[in-house]
Amino acid sequence: MALLVLTLTPLIAALASLAMRAVRPLEVLAVLAALLECGAAAVAAVTVSAAGRYGSGALALDSLGMVVLTTVVLVGTAASLYSVGYLRQEVAKGIIGFRRVKQYYVLLHLFLMAMLYGVCTVNPIMMWIAVEATTLSTAFLISFYNKPTAMEAAWKYLIINSIGLLLGFFGTLLFFAAGSPGAQSAFVTWEALGGGAGAFNATLVKIAFLFILIGYGTKTGLVPMHTWLPDAHSKAPSPISALLSGALLNCALLAILKFKVIADAALGPAFAQNLLIFFGLVSIAIPAFIIVIQKNYKRLFAYSSVEHMGIITLGFGFGGLGSFAALLHMIYHSLAKSVLFFSAGNCLLKYGSTKIDRVGGALDALPVTGKVLLVGFLAITGVPPFGLFLTEVYILTAGIAAHPLVVVVALFLLALIFVGFLRFIAAMVFGAAPEPPVRGEMNPLTIVPPVALLALLLTIGIYLPPPLEAWITAAAEILR
Repeated sequence: MALLVLTLTPLIAALASLAMRAVRPLEVLAVLAALLECGAAAVAAVTVSAAGRYGSGALALDSLGMVVLTTVVLVGTAASLYSVGYLRQEVAKGIIGFRRVKQYYVLLHLFLMAMLYGVCTVNPIMMWIAVEATTLSTAFLISFYNKPTAMEAAWKYLIINSIGLLLGFFGTLLFFAAGSPGAQSAFVTWEALGGGAGAFNATLVKIAFLFILIGYGTKTGLVPMHTWLPDAHSKAPSPISALLSGALLNCALLAILKFKVIADAALGPAFAQNLLIFFGLVSIAIPAFIIVIQKNYKRLFAYSSVEHMGIITLGFGFGGLGSFAALLHMIYHSLAKSVLFFSAGNCLLKYGSTKIDRVGGALDALPVTGKVLLVGFLAITGVPPFGLFLTEVYILTAGIAAHPLVVVVALFLLALIFVGFLRFIAAMVFGAAPEPPVRGEMNPLTIVPPVALLALLLTIGIYLPPPLEAWITAAAEILR
């Protein structure tokens, strides 16, 4: 019942938003829907923590799905609340009107619905449809401001991801074809597909997983399929940028992980792990050299998302402790990156530019946001006591024995990223702006979400709640 509420709530909210004739009801509906989704997710979480699984029929959650669902619900709730304050400021400045606000909330609800359904569905084809649906809903959000660069980013996002997901769909069909002919006529679930994996054609599974990794890896933002991500994340409204980085990338990665479990059962773990290690390291390397020359802070954060998906993928490639750390890193990254994109939204509202050299003295101009931005930088680059430090250490520890060269290269790249990040964040926080703005935060509702997420990030970095640890441990066991 809770999963049905979880997936239907955003759909009902989207339909109800179409009938709204004022901004305030749209805002109230968005916040209420987000809170209801939180409640439904909490009900599911309690059962998954106790029994390891929740739901039946077409919708079900295991521990692995619960980890990803947690990131979607947390970031989705924060983004819904932040959107209220953010859009109010844009309306006040005359950037958008009621029609655009209404369009935004409808698409936001549809985006959340697609992600929530994709995580909860038991059918690989339905998950593919859900991930594809996120492409359609977010393409209009990326082009929200109708600027030429935003339209270009939206088309790039639409074309690259559609082609990538088409490859992922082909890989899904190959997995079906690798099984017995009798199983192909049934309603195929993840569980049924994995149960028969021992009898799959090994060559076909290898080809299928490669298509899956490239196809869903496009949506995950793995290099070299990442080229849509910096443009899309930098042009979308800041709350949507937070959802793209903090939630959507995890949903696409979940599909890869589910197919990895099946591929491991058919082939053993070595084949998938080697591919994940390669794509993970490359996805850290390319952003590392681009981050140090960035001029746009939203693109800076976008390339950081590519880097962290590389770190997470590397952890799954190492396996064992690496898988546990990668799952925990996924949660930490979602919270930290959302904090940064919300802070970026506040800077954009205050300074009117995403250029790094146009922003300075944020600590004085935006007393709360400046501090949040600085602490968010420390968190995302893995500085203690934030949890990202420990997860990165655990991931590298998991690989040091079997892949020492990979670990050494990764360490160098992470150090390079820290230096590049530090240079730009220091300029934004402590430097002087060409045209210093009036001191003061824009709207209290744009402050509460990043501060709350940052507090949560710090708390679970120091103390990991037993239910969360249980989900992650069980999920890591699924991935072995």
